[in-house]
Amino acid sequence: MQLLDPVRRLQIDEVLTARAEKAALAEFSKYVAFSITGRVLTAEAEANLSEFAQHNGLSEEQTRGCIEEELQRNKAHRAAPAPPPAPEPALFSGTSAEAEDEFHRILRLSKLDLGDATWLVRRIFVTIAENLGINLERAEHLLEDYLDGEGANSDTHSVPSSDPRVQTRVAAVIPASPVKISPSAPRVQTVADRMAAPTATEFINPIGAPMVLIPAGEFVMGSNAPDAAPNEQPLTPVTLSQFYMARHLVTNAEYEKFDPSHKQKRMKGAGGDHSVVYVTSLEAVKYCEWLRQKDGKNYRLPTEAEWEYAARGTDGRKYPWGNHERRGDVGNFADASTTFPWRDPQIGDGYPETSPVGAFPRGASVFGLDDMAGNVWEWCLDFYLPLAGTPKRNPRGGTSGSKRVYRGSWKSRFSNLRTTARSSNAPNFSCNDVGFRVACGGGGDLNGA
Repeated sequence: MQLLDPVRRLQIDEVLTARAEKAALAEFSKYVAFSITGRVLTAEAEANLSEFAQHNGLSEEQTRGCIEEELQRNKAHRAAPAPPPAPEPALFSGTSAEAEDEFHRILRLSKLDLGDATWLVRRIFVTIAENLGINLERAEHLLEDYLDGEGANSDTHSVPSSDPRVQTRVAAVIPASPVKISPSAPRVQTVADRMAAPTATEFINPIGAPMVLIPAGEFVMGSNAPDAAPNEQPLTPVTLSQFYMARHLVTNAEYEKFDPSHKQKRMKGAGGDHSVVYVTSLEAVKYCEWLRQKDGKNYRLPTEAEWEYAARGTDGRKYPWGNHERRGDVGNFADASTTFPWRDPQIGDGYPETSPVGAFPRGASVFGLDDMAGNVWEWCLDFYLPLAGTPKRNPRGGTSGSKRVYRGSWKSRFSNLRTTARSSNAPNFSCNDVGFRVACGGGGDLNGA
């Protein structure tokens, strides 16, 4: 009966709010202490702390007070501000003829022949060509000419590279198994092309969205890099069976087929091709159930391990596209057009808030998934648990709890677009930077979990 009394209900709410705030401050204090290295707090670390605090509902006053308290407690100080680094230059800046010569050199080094040229391998080499500045149609033509003409009989002597970064990347993306090839390059088809012509490793779900096969594989989940947050550790070896993942985030237009009333929640200026936002994890689960009823396949949210693998691949890359830092053409993040204290004032990505799905092809993951970094946080199936630190096979995080994991947002600093960055919130939380994408049971049986 106490809960029916408005006054008593208000008192209970105040107590619960105070407890949640106390827990958030305690967690933030640990994060601040972790970020102080050698009694020094860098500007980069403090910017990460500000973003973390804002995302966890702490006020600017609470954030500043907690940081100052930890600095005093650890007898630490802020580092002198360093000049901002220049944005990373393009991977290749030669002429079109030089770019084609470089692509031919890469093909010769690869010793690629028709027997090795699977769909995935072809796509990877075409995306390498695109990174060199060669357009899609020309890249495909050059690759076909090479396979039809030179192939395995081509001259395999080494040619000095005009760009050492390209040479390093090429060596890294031609291992024995094509499944583990993973260049930091964009997808090779437009969104319209791929939706119109799915490959043997894709299928189209009932609302017309492409689902991409993510092959079985092994990877290490988490990060021990200096800029990694405490919740990204300990490192956890993971083995996953194959599954399917949506190439794109669920869009406004797609979600509104399930819930037409949600159109009222669209962000100002967001079109039907923008990611849906203001969706709770509970609503995302219901959307997957609705989709499942249409063709019987097991649509669901991805597990956290599946999400990180689909974003990261097997080579431990920092971002879905590779390890290249501070570029405005790979993702939608807190750039110069935003007003956040942690924004990057030196770089513009072209969008002050959300962007259309697939707007950053150069930021696609090795599996060809768009927007795996930036744009919006993405709900996962798991409730939050610390990483296990021991080898796991097809791990599932918590099946219940107070917070559900999400990954990804246009509100994030560039450094927090890392494939290992984790966050979580209440299952009924919604915001203008939280959306989702769909996964599906993989292998020969699409109805499998």
